[in-house]
Parts: sequence; C-alpha cells; structure tokens
Amino acid sequence: MSCKVEQLEEKNMVKLVIEVSTETFETGLNKAYNKNKNKINVPGFRKGKAPRKMIEKLYGESFFFEEAANMIIPDAYAEAFEESGLDIVSQPKIDVVQLEQGKPFIFEAQVAVRPEVELGQYKGVEISKVDSEVTDADIEEELKKVQEQNSRIVTIEDRAVQDGDMTVIDFEGFIDGVAFDGGKGDNYPLTIGSHSFIDNFEEQLIGMNIGDEKEVQVTFPDNYHAENLKGKPAVFKVKINEIKEKLLPDLDDDFASDVSDFDTLDEYKEELKKTIGEKKESEAKTKKQNEAVDKAVENSKMDIPSAMIDTQVQRMVEDFSQRLQQQGLTIEQYFQYTGLTPDKIIGDMKPEAERRIKNSLVLTAVAKAENIEISDDEYEEELKKMAEAYHMEVDKIKELTGEEQAGQIKEDMKIQKAVELITNAAVEKAD
Repeated sequence: MSCKVEQLEEKNMVKLVIEVSTETFETGLNKAYNKNKNKINVPGFRKGKAPRKMIEKLYGESFFFEEAANMIIPDAYAEAFEESGLDIVSQPKIDVVQLEQGKPFIFEAQVAVRPEVELGQYKGVEISKVDSEVTDADIEEELKKVQEQNSRIVTIEDRAVQDGDMTVIDFEGFIDGVAFDGGKGDNYPLTIGSHSFIDNFEEQLIGMNIGDEKEVQVTFPDNYHAENLKGKPAVFKVKINEIKEKLLPDLDDDFASDVSDFDTLDEYKEELKKTIGEKKESEAKTKKQNEAVDKAVENSKMDIPSAMIDTQVQRMVEDFSQRLQQQGLTIEQYFQYTGLTPDKIIGDMKPEAERRIKNSLVLTAVAKAENIEISDDEYEEELKKMAEAYHMEVDKIKELTGEEQAGQIKEDMKIQKAVELITNAAVEKAD
C-alpha cells in the first residue's frame, strides 16, 4: 500500500490518495467471493460450489468489486492514517478512484487535520465579578422549597374555592353559542392562580362551592395557537367537582427536626447557609471559568474545517441518542414525538460543536505554551478520585486503564490546569 497526501483548497483539509496493490485487491475479491458464494445460484452447481470466475462470467466481472472494496478500505485507511503522520480530526470522506480487475485499487480519503492556533491574550482577561454571598432571601427561598416538599393535600368540603386551591372541574367552551373542538374537559385538575387557562378564567372560579355551575366569560388572545379561536370571546360552562388545599408545615423547631438532623430551626438555617454557600461558590467558579475561557478563545485565531465540526456534531448526536435509549426512547421516536428532523437537530448542535472545538484547541495550545505537565503524584491522586467516584479500588482502576486511556486522562488534567491558569490570571470587574 502507498499513500500520497495532497492539500485541498479549504484550509486544514487534505486528501489521502491511497493505492492498494493488485495482489491485495485480488485477495479482497476472494474474501468477498467466499463470504457470498453460499447465497448465489449458478445453474449446474450446488450452492457454494460455483467457481468465482463462473459467477463473474454470469453476473459480471465487477460482481464482487464493491464488497471487496468495503473489506479493504478500513484497514488500508488505518494504515494510511498512521503512515501519513497527520493529526487527523474528522471522519474520512471516501471516494473510489480506480476499481478494475488486474489493477491496483485506488481510493481517496478527504480528512480534516488539527488546525494551528494563534493564541491571543489569555492571561489577564477581564471577567465579571460574581457575587456568591448568601443572603437571608436565599435561605428563605430554600426553606420554602423544603416546606413545599413536605406539604400535604387535604380535601375541602366546607368552603368555597380560594386562590391557590387545587380544583377538579368539568368544562365546555362555546363561541357564539356553538361548542368548539378541544374546548371540553371532564374531571380536569386545575390549580387556581396557575394561569394555565386563558385570560381570567381561573379568577372567576373563586367563590364557587362543590357542585356549583357557572358560565365563565373569557377572550382568547390574539396570538393563540388555534387560528379559529384567536381573539374570539368565549363562554365556558364550568362545574366544580372537587376542592383541595395544600397545607404547608409551620417553620419551627419541629419542622427542622423532621426534615434534618438538627433540633432547632436556627441550626437548620445555619446548615442551609453553608450548603447554599458551597453551591453558589461552585456556580461562581464555573461561571468565571467559562467567561475567562470564552475571552481567551475570542482573542485567539484558528481556521476550523467544516469536516471537523461535522465529526463533532456526529459525536454529539450519538451521545444524545444514547441518553434517549437510557430513557427507553429511540431517536426515531424522539423525532416522531417532537416533530423535529435530523437536519434541525444537526443545525441546532453546530454552534455548540464549534464552541467545544475552539475551547479544546485553545486550552491545548495554552497547556503547550505554558509547558503544563502532569506529575506521577498528580496522576495517582486523580486515580484515587476516580476510584472513590466509582466505588472501586485504585488497583482495579489501574488495571482497567490502558495506556491510551491513561494518556487521555493526563490530557484532560492538562486542559483543566490550563482552565485554572486562565481563570486565576483573569481580572474581575464589577458590572
């Protein structure tokens, strides 16, 4: 096999012209023949017994060409990949150039190579100051969430509907006295004040008792999704079937002891303050890192070939598909349920794919420029963290981590060090 590299017009795109010997192509034809001979009917021969030449005479000389090419290309491309010494960052686009009996098999592979990065300013970039102080309002908001989580629902029979109640209603809508499609519901759950119904529908139910019936007048908004209802006044006949109320526990010491390991509400608040503080600090750190890296990327220059972006998008689509499968959905079902198309998904993912590529390229370049390395002790510490996260022994992690994976872990650690270097050197400016 021989490989010739040609530069393409698009920057950072090359073409590998790969020539496979006549002998290797002949071997591929024989393999294709042996794989398929039992499926081919040739008059006068039992299945699997007809000679290759006889089959080619009957069905054409090129009968096994495509199968042979498909068998040869993966190994030939892998060998050319290594031989070229290029840092290839995309899937190959394959084109067959020569596929003839008794001649070398020649094909081309168009690929993207890793772009060179011209770093701009990455130390001392300006980022927004992020406030991570925990306020009383933060604590009260968290208390309300826990209070909601520990609420209980009670059925109301001795009073009328109030704001915030959870009702069960029957309704039917009419326009000019005529019922319209989709305007009827039986035993429909509706929380008053949720604004899930149009206009002031919910407010007009306040004061009604169980069993009461009422005509509610509303007007559909001008931007309503159903064309025949836009801007139209309507009357809904409504009946109240059930009224329920959410009761919240009192915020006192008993509440604190029920929902936490603390005996008093003040102690529980102190713990919440600590927890919220850790969360806000983590969020602030992430926000600073993202902004600092974004600024470093903005200050850098690189030419990213479209094939590199397409390959990144493909990885993202595959990851998305795997996440759907974990939820029991195929990506085809997802398209059917959402009405989205593959082209729409791919188009939406492209900006994020480009952002990820730029971040990776710049951070790798910073790590190289700063001579960032990972010591044996740092690597060992990282393996310990992985062992804790996966509830495994460190020796087991080492056993499962091959040379390639170890190299990738160290590269990821270098990238993280580059992120920290850029962030620590950034200048915070108050908005």
